[in-house]
Amino acid sequence: MNYTLIVLIVYAVVMLLATVLMTTRENDVERFCVGDRDMNWLISALSIAATWIWAPALFVSTENAYTNGFAGLFWFLVPNVLCLIAFIPFAKKIRVEMPEGITLSGYMGEKYNSKGVKNIYLFQLGALSVLSTGVQLLAGSKILSVLTGIPFVWMTIAIAAIAFSYSQFSGIKASMLTDAAQMIFMLAASAGFAIFGVRNVGGVETLLRGLGGIAGDCRSLVSAKGIEILLGFGIPTTIGLMSGPFGDQCFWQRAFCVKKNRIGRAFLIGAVLFGSIPLSMGVLGFAGAGSGYAASDTGIINFELIRHLFPAWAVVPFLFMIVSGLLSTIDSNLCAVSSLTTDLQIAGEYGNVGKMRFSRAAMVALLVVGILIANIPGLTVTHLFLAYGTLRAATLLPTVLTLKGVKMSPAGIVGGIAAALIVGLPIFGYGNITGAAAWKTAGSLITVILSGAIALIASRGCRHE
Repeated sequence: MNYTLIVLIVYAVVMLLATVLMTTRENDVERFCVGDRDMNWLISALSIAATWIWAPALFVSTENAYTNGFAGLFWFLVPNVLCLIAFIPFAKKIRVEMPEGITLSGYMGEKYNSKGVKNIYLFQLGALSVLSTGVQLLAGSKILSVLTGIPFVWMTIAIAAIAFSYSQFSGIKASMLTDAAQMIFMLAASAGFAIFGVRNVGGVETLLRGLGGIAGDCRSLVSAKGIEILLGFGIPTTIGLMSGPFGDQCFWQRAFCVKKNRIGRAFLIGAVLFGSIPLSMGVLGFAGAGSGYAASDTGIINFELIRHLFPAWAVVPFLFMIVSGLLSTIDSNLCAVSSLTTDLQIAGEYGNVGKMRFSRAAMVALLVVGILIANIPGLTVTHLFLAYGTLRAATLLPTVLTLKGVKMSPAGIVGGIAAALIVGLPIFGYGNITGAAAWKTAGSLITVILSGAIALIASRGCRHE
């Protein structure tokens, strides 16, 4: 049996055993979604960080550092960290306004007493979970398929099955517990790869030479190349990332789970812990560029560099790191989608047992659709990352304005979000497919601005509490 396959099996068994031994099978839908609402801040911080370690954090950070140097890594790393910090006051506010809440869509629906508002938020949050799961399966299976020799499609199914095996047992408790363990390992592994990777290519001098990327012209944020990176990657990425937690049920769910007076600490420490991972992976990319390494596939440059710079056994901790990062986000998406079912009227018609069955069935449906997306020919991690980053931007301003106390009408919110999705996403999609930086930037900005502008204009004179 391939050693990589053994590692994957061991990993799955360890995560499942940890869940079974340290939690109990949950049959109450509210506890399945938010636990006891008193999760320890450190475990919560580790879980928040691990949940944000999606596929791009592991792959795009190294790819951008290698190809686009300091400018590329800057526009990926900094917004990634700042978005979690910017989320803190809003996480605190929603917990105060809806202490027994479970979902953002539930909060917005109750705030405006509107099924339309709730449903359009359900669509956005659900679609994001689907696309996010697809990108995790795409990135993880690409590496694992190469290492194990197992066909890509079967590997996507295997990863999905592992995430489901423990997530369906106790819901959010299983997710946060395994997230914490996964994050501790990722912190240790990424630091080791960065430190010893730099040493193996000749030290700090090589690292500094690599700050310009493989072409050597990407050191400055304000150079011609730096501006090009800003327009083509920086602005769309920043918009998508700054919108990230606000348009992702995974983070609202954790805001309802952590101890009420420890929300700020959990998200702040989570942001710092998260940042160390793409920074470490970026350092590895600088080391590769500075050494002149010629990548065969820049999309998996971190994998190539580890095989090039380290002994053969180093692939094992890298494999654990990849699986940890991907599964932490997938299991968080599973819990998010199960929580969203609490907002569906059909789920409430069958009592608590029916709700639990419906929640677990939603997890299965999410994985099936995610597998189908991951197996679409020609899709790349970066394309999916930018696409769903723009999707979640559609609800950013209505959510922020509502939590800040701005008065808007339900019709204005629904119309604004719908317009942003109908107009902004196609423009961004065209720019993404053609590689036209101006179109990508325009699509991102239109998606954010249109939803808020229409909601405000249509809501003039409205009154709601």
